[in-house]
Amino acid sequence: MTRANASDLWWKSAIVYCLDVETFLDWNGDGVGDLDGLIERIDYLAGIGVSCLWLMPFQPSPNRDDGYDVSDYYAIDDRLGTLGDLVVLLRTAKDRGLRVIIDLVVNHTSDQHPWFRSARRSPSSPFHDYYVWRDEEPKTKKADLVFPDAEDSIWCYDERAKKWYLHHFYRHQPDLNIANPAVREEIQRIVGFWLELGVDGFRVDAVPYLVEETGLDPHMLFKELRSFVTRRRGDAVLLGEVNLPAKPLATYFGDEPGDQLQLLFCFPLMQAMYLALARKDARPIVRSLRSLPDVPTEGQWAHFVRNHDELTLDQLTDKQREEVFAAFGPDPDMQLFGRGLRRRLPSMLDGDERRIRLVYSLLLTLPGTPVLFYGEEIGMAENLDIDGRMSVRTPMQWTDQRNGGFSPARPSRLVRPLPEGRFGSMAVNVAAQRRDPDSLLNWFERMIRRRREIPEIGMGRLAMVETGDHAVLAHCVELDGVSIVAVHNLSDEPRTVRLQLGDTTGCELTDLLDGDEVQTLEREKLDLKLDGYGYRWFRLQPEDAPTAP
Repeated sequence: MTRANASDLWWKSAIVYCLDVETFLDWNGDGVGDLDGLIERIDYLAGIGVSCLWLMPFQPSPNRDDGYDVSDYYAIDDRLGTLGDLVVLLRTAKDRGLRVIIDLVVNHTSDQHPWFRSARRSPSSPFHDYYVWRDEEPKTKKADLVFPDAEDSIWCYDERAKKWYLHHFYRHQPDLNIANPAVREEIQRIVGFWLELGVDGFRVDAVPYLVEETGLDPHMLFKELRSFVTRRRGDAVLLGEVNLPAKPLATYFGDEPGDQLQLLFCFPLMQAMYLALARKDARPIVRSLRSLPDVPTEGQWAHFVRNHDELTLDQLTDKQREEVFAAFGPDPDMQLFGRGLRRRLPSMLDGDERRIRLVYSLLLTLPGTPVLFYGEEIGMAENLDIDGRMSVRTPMQWTDQRNGGFSPARPSRLVRPLPEGRFGSMAVNVAAQRRDPDSLLNWFERMIRRRREIPEIGMGRLAMVETGDHAVLAHCVELDGVSIVAVHNLSDEPRTVRLQLGDTTGCELTDLLDGDEVQTLEREKLDLKLDGYGYRWFRLQPEDAPTAP
């Protein structure tokens, strides 16, 4: 990969920020966030340096699964605004240099969707084959259950249709029959509709479940979808949620240069990171990075610390998972489905800002595209009084005023209650952190700005650097002869390490986080001191190379 041939792949250098419109800012005072509120905060988002917004579902929905049970793919939930409001949002974001992608939830619909209502009335309905039906109930393996706390089967009997329908998630979310060409054409119409309005791409929900039980080749589906998207918008992106081990995960990029999904969430590395943090030992991260297959030219890993679901640890062994539980969620109420945690990072790390900054420094230096979840930039925590995965989807904390500045409505009318105590809005909010130059928010702004000045991280090739210390992770990303070296100490104790940099004699080493101090290397090793939970970023380049920003 070179800078030249990646110039139009904007998502390789993007900083993605995920938010839910209904929990971001309530502008009309009804207790629910709305598009007008988000428009009012576009300058805030541009100011912290993010370059792409990912909006969670905002279409009409019975809201039994936080909007992921869609009942109309071509409209806006009237609590949130109108299509006109969305167009204003997209234009405002574009004016500030921000891209916008949205969720594409086409594994299933709501059971209130007109398609399903028609489908269950008669086998002769044109929508009957939009869903997956069986005359007899197939067996369900325990591993098939996504929500074992709520469902004991992925098949549900419908009294009206007198048949069993497939639902990998909740029973009120019947799976679409992707093997039906008419369904795939409908998906393309949905995608084309939102692209025409101005969105820049899609986060594709529940990718592995899209074709299960249908017999359709998943890679054919995504080649079709990628081809359609490219014809409509050559620079639009598809970001896939594919929670699989590294090798099968990478197949969803497609063939070189990449003809399926451009971005894939790197679930294996995220889970290895939490094991490494629990052990204060970098080796799980090293092993995971080394096991990642090569990415096609038009492909990229998307890295994240926390998303909007449970923090899944399903790819760890039972023993490894128990280590992470013991370190970050020992109370059973902090765990979910026996495989994950329903906490945000600050509370898991007991509010230790040294460690919080270490983790996000690592995120910003991993080769790929970093994805942030709203509120991470100020250190928001969860509210465990809220059931299930919703515990991490609390309203954004803007001020120390009533309802955290999210809404002027009565607290009882809020879409979801805010956390209280040491992570509540009295202690953690945007307004206070803006005034404090040493706050986490201002640190994030500086680090994101620096990250966007370093295109090598988004486009370069990874190599590990030997440190001789299991607590210290060092890696470099190389592009056009220039390397970015990042070093992270996962221990709370200071460390002195010797980095094995290879043939670098005479190269210039620039400290990217400490005044851009430059030194010329006189040997192939670098001795480095790190504070407990310390981190350093360097640029390594030949002495005669052009000076970078």
